[in-house]
Amino acid sequence: MDRHVGPPRGKFIACLCAAVLIGTAATGLLIARYNERPPWGTDIAYEGGYLQAVRIRKADPTGERARALLAGECASMRRTGMGGGRAVHDPAAWVAGCLDGAANRPSRNQGLVG
Repeated sequence: MDRHVGPPRGKFIACLCAAVLIGTAATGLLIARYNERPPWGTDIAYEGGYLQAVRIRKADPTGERARALLAGECASMRRTGMGGGRAVHDPAAWVAGCLDGAANRPSRNQGLVG
């Protein structure tokens, strides 16, 4: 009969349990820290507002709708829930993204992530 090569079963099970316990504790700390909001929620909100305003601006041949967005419609859209789930993460960032998109400024998140 051949001998088993490797760590004893007791040591293996103890190490496996320790790894699972550490992973569970790390996950619990992340959930406690961020709750239901992802750590990059501000970026998500900003890009959501930016993209919505860019779509509205591109679909507006007269530019009237873009001027309305800059005059305060971005904030009213967020208040009425038109920002969707992305605006929930950071409403102020959603409005800032909407204003940047309506003004045809480049996204602040453009370029290399740093």
